[in-house]
Amino acid sequence: MAFASPALAAVPAPGAVSDGTAYILNTLLFMIGGFLVMWMAAGFAMLEAGLVRSKNTSTQCLKNIGLYSIAGLMFWVIGYNIAYPGFDGSGWFGMAGTIYPMQGVGEADLDTGYSVASDWFFQMVFCATTASIVSGTVAERVKIVPFFIFVFLLTGFIYPVVVSWEWGAGSLDAMGFSDFAGSTLVHSTGGWAALVGAIIIGARAGRYGPDGKVNVFPGANVPLATLGTFILWLGWFGFNGASQLAMGTVGDVSDVSKIFVNTNMAAADGVVTAILLTLIRYKKADVTMALNGALVSLVSITAEPLAPSVGSSILIGAVGGAIVVFTVPLLDKLKIDDVVGAIPVHLFAGIWGTLAVAFNTQSEVDGVTLSMGQQFGVQGIGILATAVFVSAASAIVWLALKYTIGVRPSEEDEMIGLDKAEIGVEAYPEFARS
Repeated sequence: MAFASPALAAVPAPGAVSDGTAYILNTLLFMIGGFLVMWMAAGFAMLEAGLVRSKNTSTQCLKNIGLYSIAGLMFWVIGYNIAYPGFDGSGWFGMAGTIYPMQGVGEADLDTGYSVASDWFFQMVFCATTASIVSGTVAERVKIVPFFIFVFLLTGFIYPVVVSWEWGAGSLDAMGFSDFAGSTLVHSTGGWAALVGAIIIGARAGRYGPDGKVNVFPGANVPLATLGTFILWLGWFGFNGASQLAMGTVGDVSDVSKIFVNTNMAAADGVVTAILLTLIRYKKADVTMALNGALVSLVSITAEPLAPSVGSSILIGAVGGAIVVFTVPLLDKLKIDDVVGAIPVHLFAGIWGTLAVAFNTQSEVDGVTLSMGQQFGVQGIGILATAVFVSAASAIVWLALKYTIGVRPSEEDEMIGLDKAEIGVEAYPEFARS
């Protein structure tokens, strides 16, 4: 590897490129980021396939490819135009139309600074991520059809409305709320929907004994869950890095690289923290806690992956690692059955990451920079607004499904496994016959 001489290194780099080149580079950033976030769908599928019991593995695979596809269709038909309705200063709900138009063949609008198709694709894969969060929490006791109906409404309406409040220049944005890549808008939205679903649907049969005992249901394939975690970690560089939304200047590219570093270091410390705390608390290291230690810290740094120093990012990740170790058993005490630990990872860490923004970033509102205390307050308002809306909307949908077509399989079907009862395809047929 060659290194630049001091004389060459001292020559200032150009600050920007031509409009046409910037358009190409910005579009490329959206596409590469979109590819990586789309690959996170595989990560969620493998994580869930590894952490559920073998009799439900095929069902989780079907749910994940199904939810990704539903999200894409719904975000094109209506979701994008709700998320970006053209608010003028503030707003809580709006819609710019229905089906999202793409540019014609060979067309390019340089005024946007990027291809509108690349922007839509990047936004769409975020929408799919939100649905993946719900899938893991309510695994092993939800029928396919009601789950897909919920995803239909989550991706087409609930998630886009929340996005419109901040990224769509709505009321939270006008207050100075800041969520760089979606700790609240994506992860907490999915987390609240998952929490409400877990409460309304109830725990898996046999999970909690009458004496308060928690019966452990080990996952079928820890190596698969580990692979899923690494895929998600890789995808997060697109999730956070491409949320810079520009790559047409030296400063933008430098910022993207800093986001990569902060994202990686937060996750690394989350893993180390989770391992250390489980060793201290249980005298043994827990691999599933270590996996979730990475994910919880990735969620924590997502709300502001650029402004913090590397040291601050590590601290943010450390708190994330502690969150998952202490809140997973808390949910069991409350008899809230979260199969993969998605509620601590995405909801609790999403709240922490959103509040942590105030330590490093203060927004400007009407020409006045908020104080740290004011920023905390605004971040809290955003968290509360998301909690109320997503929880209420999700409860309405889950309850409507529960009392109409039904959500849960029969106890007999649940015991034999959804792979046989729901889809008729076993993931490990050789093992089942042996």
